[in-house]
Amino acid sequence: MVTLKAVTAENYWDIVSLSVRQEQSELVASNAVSIGQAYVQPELVPLAVYAGDTPVGFLMYCIDRDDGEYWIYRMMTDHRYQGKGYAKDALRQLIKKLQADKTRRKILLGVDRRGDAAVRLYQSCGFRFTGQVFGKEHIMCLEYGTNGG
Repeated sequence: MVTLKAVTAENYWDIVSLSVRQEQSELVASNAVSIGQAYVQPELVPLAVYAGDTPVGFLMYCIDRDDGEYWIYRMMTDHRYQGKGYAKDALRQLIKKLQADKTRRKILLGVDRRGDAAVRLYQSCGFRFTGQVFGKEHIMCLEYGTNGG
């Protein structure tokens, strides 16, 4: 089981040193870029993913300025820890946390369809494609609450 922790001065370098496999590098921004984005977009919430005391991944979410819904902006698992179930556990924990907010009804994300493993992960947690595309990002949505399940 993983835990989600704030990105702090104490764990910053551990988190920015995490990386995906080389062939995945075009599919997700680096953690350093994401943390920088959170600095200039304070609605973004960056979180470190830990297995015990070991940082294994990173994710970032927000309530979007434009549509007022939750968006998962980033999700990555370090290349050394992929395939161990950490991403699914982290995603489920984040979904549970966001669904506790009954003032919202959707969680959205964008995914590059070349990331087959990411698409399968999101689908296994209930996300479905909406048909919207922004650049290389295909939008997926998980509806919950009174209007979605």
